[in-house]
Amino acid sequence: MSEGLPTRSELLRACREGTPPPGHPVLLRARTLAELHMRRLREGEVRDIDERRTRLIRDVDRWVEVRLPAARGGAYLHTESVGSVVDRLARLSACAYAAMADDQEWDLWFAWERLAELAIAYEDLVTELSRGRRRLPSAF
Repeated sequence: MSEGLPTRSELLRACREGTPPPGHPVLLRARTLAELHMRRLREGEVRDIDERRTRLIRDVDRWVEVRLPAARGGAYLHTESVGSVVDRLARLSACAYAAMADDQEWDLWFAWERLAELAIAYEDLVTELSRGRRRLPSAF
């Protein structure tokens, strides 16, 4: 991969900052996904938001697919695409920040715990993909 997948720290930072990070296409889409999830939490109108999310997820998947090394013959199939994982990270990030704003202690702890677990799982997935031990469902 000439331009690899972002680290979990870069991805979490992209989901939390108010302006999109320069350059990396996955980080730019992660930021937009986080903004859409925040709107979804505030506004409740989801149709247009979900259509945009679907396009962004597909963009991430297509970008990733052409940059991954070939998976080995015995590579396990992952249950979801990288774009779906990035979307879930963006959603959990939006939920964690919303819980922080609402000052609900249990919701806050739960939201951050789930976000941390998924961030670690993302990092594990990136490692397995880069070593050819994991493969993804088709993006097309």
